[in-house]
Amino acid sequence: MTELSCLPYSVGYEDEGVCLSIRIGPYSILLDCGLADIGSLREEAADFVFCSHAHTDHCRGLLALHRSFPHLPIFSSDVTARLLPLNWPGQEDTAFCRSLPWRSPTELAPGLSVRLWPSGHLPGAAAFFITYKTPQRTYSVFYSGDCFLSNGRLVDGLPLAELRNLKPDVLIIEGSYGIERHPHRKQQENYLVDRLSQALVNHGRAVFPSPLLGLGQELLMLVRSHHHFTGQPIDVWVDPAIAAGCDAYLGCLSALPVTVQNFAQHQPLFWDERVLPRVRRLGGMGGYEATPKMPEPDSPAIFIVHPATHPSAYCQDDPAHWTVFVPSLEDIALWQSQLTQQGYGPQFDWPEFDWLEEMRSHTASGTAETEHYMLTNHSDGGGTTQLIHNLRPQHVIFVHGRMRQLGDLASLDDLQSRYQLHLPTPEQVIDLPLAESFWQPAPPRDILYEGEVNATAERVTLTLPTSLEGDPRWTQLADTGIVEAMWQGDQLVIRGLNQQELMRTTPRDPIAAARTCYFCRHLRGQRCRNPESPLVGLQVTSDGTCDVFERSVRSLG
Repeated sequence: MTELSCLPYSVGYEDEGVCLSIRIGPYSILLDCGLADIGSLREEAADFVFCSHAHTDHCRGLLALHRSFPHLPIFSSDVTARLLPLNWPGQEDTAFCRSLPWRSPTELAPGLSVRLWPSGHLPGAAAFFITYKTPQRTYSVFYSGDCFLSNGRLVDGLPLAELRNLKPDVLIIEGSYGIERHPHRKQQENYLVDRLSQALVNHGRAVFPSPLLGLGQELLMLVRSHHHFTGQPIDVWVDPAIAAGCDAYLGCLSALPVTVQNFAQHQPLFWDERVLPRVRRLGGMGGYEATPKMPEPDSPAIFIVHPATHPSAYCQDDPAHWTVFVPSLEDIALWQSQLTQQGYGPQFDWPEFDWLEEMRSHTASGTAETEHYMLTNHSDGGGTTQLIHNLRPQHVIFVHGRMRQLGDLASLDDLQSRYQLHLPTPEQVIDLPLAESFWQPAPPRDILYEGEVNATAERVTLTLPTSLEGDPRWTQLADTGIVEAMWQGDQLVIRGLNQQELMRTTPRDPIAAARTCYFCRHLRGQRCRNPESPLVGLQVTSDGTCDVFERSVRSLG
């Protein structure tokens, strides 16, 4: 009998939610329930349910599941249990989730225990370490949920050092960004602040469509705490859907990072009309007023809104210049559909509409500029592989991402040589047999080599120690002895050119090279984010080109 197996109901490909069933020994455990329709779940859904966090794509079906199986135990962290009811407004029976403590093992049944670690991404988001002990051995599964190793404004990153060498038998991990590499979170924030500042010049209006939880509150905290905006006469307006999430965060203040708690001791975390920038609820406490209070025409304003909110509630033919900030145009339709499906009150009872088109049509000019930005809360490719190498499992199951992105991860030689990798298909059982002794090469180590740079009138030379030749990768560099150097931000990156690349290399036109994707302001995480470009949404190389190139701030000099 296989002691470990996984039955995926929905694995988060494209716009699906996440819902997985694992069998560990005699127990069946449901990991998240992001299904819009729980009809595919078996009659006896599970022995236990674990909810990783309160985002719709991980919890949408939990209320229906609870109503169908009222005695089924559903567990999460304490903060997630408090945030979950926001997904079902006006419902009476939403307090069904039982909370588990951080880091302490909890025995749920004979031989079965679970332990939670914060996973970053969202306040309350948890990674679960599930173990089942028998006299012969212990079986273990680590489920990351959505995870992020870096700190955000309102949540600390996953504590990687605490998980090192945990060695679960099975790791179920998200691969939302595939093998993409992203700038550091602080760099992303500084870029956004720079673009936002430009949008607010001459009393401009900036609009941020956001989901219920996470991004909207992070944006609000960024504006509240970033030194560039401190004391500036800016009005920040938050619509009721996002405001409900802010109020829920305030109820969990003691669980937020210490820096946030310290901030809240000196001034209100969100709602403040005394300290600049002012933060106000759009339309008051109980929904939109007949004549909502609107920003003064001579002051810049920021709107943080849910795209299920109709733009007529705040545009009002405002003559100012409007800029819409979006991570991706696809996100707007996704967030809008999630909220309208859940019946979020009378102010959201609009017929289906194109939010961006409505936004433009309700401005005085009939136009609104679109600005793309990145503010990640999922691990990129480097963070994902770093977590895998630190945990060192036997099996790795990739979920939550487009098939191409997950396939890119599963194709990495560095992972294929060390782990048994799986790309699950809904309704197809994955058996997870375990080797008595599973040999793995040691995880890769990044060794630093100290060198010297010397500049003369003719050339710049780089001298490195001979110990570099001991690395097996040295042969790739020494293949030709030719290297290529390029600036990436403030870092100078040097890489070797092999024979094939030299044969393909043609003399570069310095003017044309300055108009490549690397220098374009629409490049985000190795992907084009310009809706006017034929490359939009595609992963591009740094020397790619198109006809709608726009120079970025980093390329000016």
